[in-house]
Amino acid sequence: IHLATENEQYLSELPEQAGYFKETRIVEFIFLLCEKWHLDQSTRYQAVELLERFMIKQVEQMCDNRGNAKGRDQGQKSSWSSVRDQIANTFVLRLVSCVQLASKLSLHYSRVTSDKAVKFLQSLKYSYTKQELLESELAVLNTLHFHINVSTPLAYVELLLEVLGYNGCLLPVKPLHQLCVQLLDFCYLTRETIYDTLLKIAIENSTPSKLQIAKFLTVKEDFMLLAVGVVSAGVFILSPEHWEQVVEHLNCITGITPQSILEFSYAVMRCIVGSTTP
Repeated sequence: IHLATENEQYLSELPEQAGYFKETRIVEFIFLLCEKWHLDQSTRYQAVELLERFMIKQVEQMCDNRGNAKGRDQGQKSSWSSVRDQIANTFVLRLVSCVQLASKLSLHYSRVTSDKAVKFLQSLKYSYTKQELLESELAVLNTLHFHINVSTPLAYVELLLEVLGYNGCLLPVKPLHQLCVQLLDFCYLTRETIYDTLLKIAIENSTPSKLQIAKFLTVKEDFMLLAVGVVSAGVFILSPEHWEQVVEHLNCITGITPQSILEFSYAVMRCIVGSTTP
C-alpha cells in the first residue's frame, strides 16, 4: 500500500520532461559504472532515477534564472546554447555524484569514496578535485532538497515476488528474482522501444499523435506497471505453466488489469525476441 501510494503521488506530480534523461546511453553509462565499482543491484536504478530528477530540476532552475536575467537586463541574459553548454560541461560530474549518493543509500560499506570517484574522472581526462566532487554532491542534495531516498522499480519487483510467495504461488523464487533483475535492466536499456510498442498496442495505431504521446507519459513512468510487467514476463519465460495464475494474482494485488499485464509482457517479449510474431 505504501509503495502504491508513493507511485500514485509521483505520477500525480509528473513533470513534462520526465524520462528525458533516461536515454539509453546515459543508463548504459551508469550501469557499467556500477558494475565497475561492484555496487549493489539497487544502486544502479537509484542512480538513474536520482540523475533524472536532479537534471530536470537543474534545467528548470537554469531556465528560470535565464528568464529573470532577461527581465532585469537584456544585455546580460544567457543564451540557450550557453545553458546547454553549462549542463553538458558538468554532466559526467553530476552523473558520478548521483552514483556516489546512490551507493551511500544502498550499502554503506561499499560506497564510492572520493578517491575512487576522482580517479575515475581523471581516467576520462577530467581534472576535478575532491572539493569539487563534494560540492557536486551537495548541489544534487540541495537541488532535490535532500529528498533522495525514493523507491526504485526493483523494490516494487521484489515486493511483488514476496507477496506472490506469501499468497502460495509455487515459483522458483531465486532464479525468478535473478531473471527479473535482468529483465529490469533490459527494460531500462530498451525503454523507448518497449514503450513505443506498448503505445501502439494501446491505441491500435502505428502512428500516435503528439497528444497521445504526451498522455502516455504517466504509463512510461509508472513503476508499479513496470514491476508487474517484469514479473509477468519473467514467469512466462521461466515457468509458463504458472503464468495465468500469476497474472490473476498480480491483478488482485495491484488492481492492474490482466489485459494491461498481458500487453506489457508482450511488448517486453517482442523486444527480446526481435520479432512481430504473436
